[in-house]
Amino acid sequence: MDSAGDLAAQMAADLAEIGRTRMPFGKFGPEHFPPHGVPIYDLPAEYLMWFANKAGFPKGRLGKLLQMVYQMKVDGSDMVFEVFRRKSGKTELRQPRKRSFDFG
Repeated sequence: MDSAGDLAAQMAADLAEIGRTRMPFGKFGPEHFPPHGVPIYDLPAEYLMWFANKAGFPKGRLGKLLQMVYQMKVDGSDMVFEVFRRKSGKTELRQPRKRSFDFG
């Protein structure tokens, strides 16, 4: 296989892994979004920016995947995540508002 084929295969593998990975800790982890946390492709860009600018991405594979998701969102190429959202739906990150129309 040539280097372009190797790169394409690696990119496909990375994308598939992004589709399977959930945030294991923090405000988007299982404690706040049971049972498994938010899929990393649905994390808000602002949250990922916080890692990029302030805290630093986690070490290891999770950090690399979060960096990839962040870069894709910044570049505007996060439409590739729609494949995953079509299967499972977009994760609602806000609690539904209580609506009251009692004007009494």
